[in-house]
Amino acid sequence: MQSVGIEMLNIFGGSAYLDVDQLASHRGLDKTRFDNLLMKEKSVALPYEDPVSLGVNAAKPIIDALSEHEKDRIEMLITCTESSFDFGKSMSAYMQDYLGLNRNCRLFEIKSACYSGTAGLQMGVNFVLSQVSPGAKVLVIATDISRFLVAEGGGVLSEGWSFAEPSSGAGAAAMLVSDRPDVFQIDVGANGYYGFEVMDTCRPVADSEAGDSDLSLLSYLDCLAQSFSEYQKRVPGADYRESFSYLAFHTPFGGMIKGAHRTMMRKMFKTKADAIEEDFDERVFPGLVYCQRVGNIMGATTALSLASIIGNGMFDSPKRIGCFSYGSGCCSEFFSGVVMPESQARMKTFGITEKLNQRYRLSMDEYDAVIEKSATVRFGTRNVKPDIGFMSGVRESMGFPRLFLKEIKEYHRLYEWVQ
Repeated sequence: MQSVGIEMLNIFGGSAYLDVDQLASHRGLDKTRFDNLLMKEKSVALPYEDPVSLGVNAAKPIIDALSEHEKDRIEMLITCTESSFDFGKSMSAYMQDYLGLNRNCRLFEIKSACYSGTAGLQMGVNFVLSQVSPGAKVLVIATDISRFLVAEGGGVLSEGWSFAEPSSGAGAAAMLVSDRPDVFQIDVGANGYYGFEVMDTCRPVADSEAGDSDLSLLSYLDCLAQSFSEYQKRVPGADYRESFSYLAFHTPFGGMIKGAHRTMMRKMFKTKADAIEEDFDERVFPGLVYCQRVGNIMGATTALSLASIIGNGMFDSPKRIGCFSYGSGCCSEFFSGVVMPESQARMKTFGITEKLNQRYRLSMDEYDAVIEKSATVRFGTRNVKPDIGFMSGVRESMGFPRLFLKEIKEYHRLYEWVQ
């Protein structure tokens, strides 16, 4: 079977973050319940950061690591998002331009809630496997800005939806898919997918969300069980407990993943609480390390968890990782792949942890100011010049060039590299 998977993987977790414990106190949330979120920080998009700038900043180190010949073999660029700002034009066109990619390249966008990043990855995998263009590469960029403001009205909205704000993040994952899976080799054909219509969360208007947190949790648990059951049908002998050294999950917040893993272990093996806790710490928690610091970045979150495992796990030998992706509405998939010892060293060249450490820490007053300023750059904005001087401390904390939104002129977005 031909090898295929992720050749390079990078995460960009934004330029600024907020301590979520501070946010919980400021909003007067129940701290006992809040502790169950297992969140530490959330990335916050500044007014001059948008899905394009986040995505380009995630992909640029990958592009810089390629030779000109290798870069020209990128024949497909897929953006995966639910935060697009145009009903027609794909953000891929902007990203192709600012990344300097070959114009002989397919450019398109996928929208499927938080499942979109996995949909893009699997589309890239199947293009490489098709061998219609031997040696071609696919760049998949999942990029999202969470919008935690709740649409008004409707009894379906649960009280717990207010806890979406502390867990919502902003950021992007860039995955280079090819026949050289140096980071994550996909188990070809090992896919279990499951989906059905459910109104758990949605974006009924461009700049806000609505949802039922209890229904969303139940849908997530159902999809995890059913997609893994389908995976077992396609992979005889697959065992949730024994087949995977680590498990990567789409992570709305860490506490939800802990509950989901507990449910699977109880239902499938009747495992006792202390053994579940030990297994969670060993196989699941490494995938939450980055998620605890960035928050839910929608279509990019499964890749964020995978990157976290590769960056924080132990890889003294080849190890298989099981991955679960869920998107509201809904569609889900359980798939797997193998990480080699050298994969971790390759990932660490991008310095994901170091760049998360370089982000600017916002005070609550600054956070509120960011929310107010960001209202000027919304879906459908025709003309605006974001104040690049706003939050000047961000520039002082930067350790590498970043792309920022410079201006929106007659709906056209213009960007600039800032050192």
